[in-house]
Amino acid sequence: MTTPHGPHVLLLSIPGLRAEDLPRMPVLAGLAAAGRAVPLAPGFPAVTCPVQAALTTGTGPAAHGVVANGLFDRGSEHLEMWISPDSVHRAPRLWDRLKAARPQARTAAWFLLQSKHATADLVCLPAPRHNADGTETMWCHTNPESLYAGLRETLGEFPLHKFWGPAAGIESSRWIARSFVEASRPAPPDLAFVYLPHLDYAAQRTGPDSPQAHAACGELDAEIGTLLDDFGALVGRDDLVVLVAGEYRIRPVSHAVHPNRILREAGLLAVRETSDGEILDLTGSRAWTLADHQIGHVFLRDPADAVSVADLFRGRAGVGRVLRGEELVTAGLVAPGQPRSMNRCGDLFIESTLDSWQTYFSWLDEARAPTFARTIDIHRKPGYDPLELHLDRTRLPQIAIPLDPALVKGSHGAVDPANPHETILIASRPDITAAESLAMTDVAGIVERLFGVAGAK
Repeated sequence: MTTPHGPHVLLLSIPGLRAEDLPRMPVLAGLAAAGRAVPLAPGFPAVTCPVQAALTTGTGPAAHGVVANGLFDRGSEHLEMWISPDSVHRAPRLWDRLKAARPQARTAAWFLLQSKHATADLVCLPAPRHNADGTETMWCHTNPESLYAGLRETLGEFPLHKFWGPAAGIESSRWIARSFVEASRPAPPDLAFVYLPHLDYAAQRTGPDSPQAHAACGELDAEIGTLLDDFGALVGRDDLVVLVAGEYRIRPVSHAVHPNRILREAGLLAVRETSDGEILDLTGSRAWTLADHQIGHVFLRDPADAVSVADLFRGRAGVGRVLRGEELVTAGLVAPGQPRSMNRCGDLFIESTLDSWQTYFSWLDEARAPTFARTIDIHRKPGYDPLELHLDRTRLPQIAIPLDPALVKGSHGAVDPANPHETILIASRPDITAAESLAMTDVAGIVERLFGVAGAK
């Protein structure tokens, strides 16, 4: 039985979760046994920000507008990776929709990557403060604004170096889970999204079936058990509905594609020579690629180049599909009839084969690699860099990121047409859904039905 106001729904968003991991995760296996575990399709592309947008809006990239982990503004010609504002979404998020239907409902968006200034009652995500002297103070953006200061006193500083980088580990997910419980104590939310990233790390570093990745399953499961016990004690375990959404599947990779080097060798990509090495020149390039795990958005100065540039990639080792024009609409990346100036997708879209991933590298001589290539710098790099999970031990005691793509053993983003339902949704109750399989965009409707929101899908 639930209380008259409805259930407390806790939705855990877990990258890298696979059905075959459940025997190593007794807490999640117990939830699935008491309720259901349903095959779940993350959608396309299967990378963090688009998947979280689908989860929280119930729409795909053509509607919510998040097509990668970075955003290129064609008007200003500005690229920003891991942009954080909630306002990047072009579709309302679930906490806004629930609040509109039930104004008294309390909601939480805890560590979702694009939730800065979200309207949820409880919000937290990393937002280090950059000081005038060039130093950085660890901090988190929170709603209410004063919340992080109190969490810091109770739990200590959020371990940012354990959230990303060579030392990334269970400590960040532990802090996230425990800080959520602490923030919930005064008035527990009715609906909470909590992002627990731990399974991402070892699966990319050493492969999804490595001993380290298997051990990570047990580590995260133990923290989930503590979270469910503690939050269940706050709201009453009988009133707690738990949903666990795997964001995507990490696959073994043994090959890397370098799309920006391909474009440079074809005379289409320009670089600027600086004292810090070669920097990709977005303004001066006829074509360049925002590389992101197993996907790449190719932006063209002249759309008429689309056919010839697509031909550069088709048939190359590690390249799967190359999409352009109406193929982008069919893939759900661009809305029908949407002007080029309004869509955020590249003029071409490159999808890797399942065993390959894409680097952001544009230099042809490693000696000319930009200085930031050997640092953890998620905002200046024109693409995602999984090598930031590794340490170049030849340069110790200096902390340096290596440049060897062969170190990366796991990636994601491409969709296997033979197995699009690559992850799972776990529900703690068997009556949550009768579906035999689900899409990520279905989850928002499931949540709305739990709260009796009229018009829910």
